[in-house]
Amino acid sequence: MKHKSVLLEEVINYLNVKQGGIYVDATVGYAGHSSVILRKIGKEGVLFAFDQDDEAIEYSNERLSKIGNNFTIFKSNFVNMKKYINENVDGILFDLGVSSPQLDEAERGFSFHKDAPLDMRMDQSNPLDAKIVVNEYSYQKLTEILFKFGEEKYAKSIAKAIVDARPIETTLELAEIIKNSVPISYRNKSHPARKTFQAIRIEVNHELDILESSIRDAFDLLKIGGRLEVISFHSLEDKIVAKVFKELCSDDISTKKLPVVPFELSARAKKIVKITPSDDELDDNNRSRSSKLRVIERIR
Repeated sequence: MKHKSVLLEEVINYLNVKQGGIYVDATVGYAGHSSVILRKIGKEGVLFAFDQDDEAIEYSNERLSKIGNNFTIFKSNFVNMKKYINENVDGILFDLGVSSPQLDEAERGFSFHKDAPLDMRMDQSNPLDAKIVVNEYSYQKLTEILFKFGEEKYAKSIAKAIVDARPIETTLELAEIIKNSVPISYRNKSHPARKTFQAIRIEVNHELDILESSIRDAFDLLKIGGRLEVISFHSLEDKIVAKVFKELCSDDISTKKLPVVPFELSARAKKIVKITPSDDELDDNNRSRSSKLRVIERIR
C-alpha cells in the first residue's frame, strides 16, 4: 500500500540491522521500513514502532503480523518515545515524510491535487485541523507560518487572499485561491500551493516543535554502536537534524583550547553518511526529490 520507500536499500543498510537486535521505527507509516527490519532481526529481535494514524497502525499491524509477533506499535507521537521504551536499542529510524496513502486518500485533505475537506491531521483526534488554520488564523499569523514553515516568498499575498476569500471549505478551493494570488511566472516553476500546504500541515501537526527534542531523546536510547537515521523532506527539517547531529558529533565547545579532550567532553557520535536520492529513484518516485538521509553512530 505504501509507495516504494525513499532510499529504502540505503536506509536498511546504514541502520546496520542485526539478527536479534532491538530497533525502533519512529514513524511506522504503512510498515515499508518496519517489514524489512522485522524480517532481518528474526524471532530473537524486537521492533518498536510509533504512529498517530489509526488507519496506518491497523494496516501495519496486519502486515507485520504476517512476518512475526515480536513487534509493538504504539499509538503516539515519537516525542513520547522515552515514555514507552525503557531499554537501550540498536537502531532508530525517523522517516519524516507524509506517507503516500495519506496523500492519495482525498478525504485526508493533505493533497492540493484532490478535492477534500480541509483536514491534514496525522492524528485524527487532534482538535486542530487545516480548516481552523485557514479560516480562523489572523492575517499576521497566517503570514508568519507561511514564511516560517513553508519558506514561501509570497506569504503576504497568499495570506491576504485566504483571509479575503473566507470561508474556505476544501483543498482545491484553497489551492485555486493560492494559485490566483501569485505571479504567473511563479506558477510555472512548481505547484504554487505546495509550500502553503506544507506550512499548514506542519502547523496542524506541530511537526517542527517536537523534532529536536525527539532526536535527542532517541539518541539517549541508543546502545554504544547503535545508529540513528533521519530521512527529512524539506530544508526546515533537515536544518534541525543537521544541527543536532553536528553537536553530537563534536567535542564540547569548552575543550577548544585544551591539548587533550577529556573523554566525558568528547564527541558522543560519529557521522556515518549523508545521502540524497539517486537519479533512478527520482524517476521512480518523484516524491523523494527533496529527501535527505543522515546517519550517525553512538560512540559513547
